[in-house]
Amino acid sequence: MKLIDLLPEKEIKEAVLSEYEKRLALFKLTDEKFRKKYGMSFQEFDKKNLVAKKDFAWDIELDSMNWEHAIESIRYLEDKIKKIREINE
Repeated sequence: MKLIDLLPEKEIKEAVLSEYEKRLALFKLTDEKFRKKYGMSFQEFDKKNLVAKKDFAWDIELDSMNWEHAIESIRYLEDKIKKIREINE
């Protein structure tokens, strides 16, 4: 038996969209937190190579990894949400 046999496609689509939108909001909050902390975008942070300038301090390195993950996740989720919304429109 498949999931589609148990639930209508519309219900699955809405559930997935809801989950993706929650994740997107959390990643955007992470981006905003780091923008405020460093006073710049991730692109500027990366271009200035602040991790190296701070002698690869673990807290800066960890922020960099988490921030980059958030930025990539935002791009991924925005793309997925757009594609899902386009289905059956």
